[in-house]
Amino acid sequence: MAMNDLDAPVSGGWVAPLVSTVITLPLGFLTLAYTMLSPMACDSCDGADADRFDASFAVAFPTAMVGLLVSLVLLITSWALPRNARNVPRRIGFALAAPLTVVVTAMLFAGLLQTP
Repeated sequence: MAMNDLDAPVSGGWVAPLVSTVITLPLGFLTLAYTMLSPMACDSCDGADADRFDASFAVAFPTAMVGLLVSLVLLITSWALPRNARNVPRRIGFALAAPLTVVVTAMLFAGLLQTP
């Protein structure tokens, strides 16, 4: 491909970010709701169970927030890249990485949290 071909605009460059947005935002919202409601799982805990839960939540919650922030940055990046032939693989890669990051974040949160 010539240099001009790589810089030529691509039609349909918005499809991958749009599909990613439709998947990532609801998944991110559900993950956020799960992380914020999870302390209710230990409302009736006392003693060692409560201490163990609080210690694990103190690590798991910030980890989940960072993971959701990373997925948001990936999603914004997939939209922000110029719509030319050179960036098509990057746009698709960022668009795929955003929902996968949300899923990994939810699994990591669930793994770090020690519920009674």
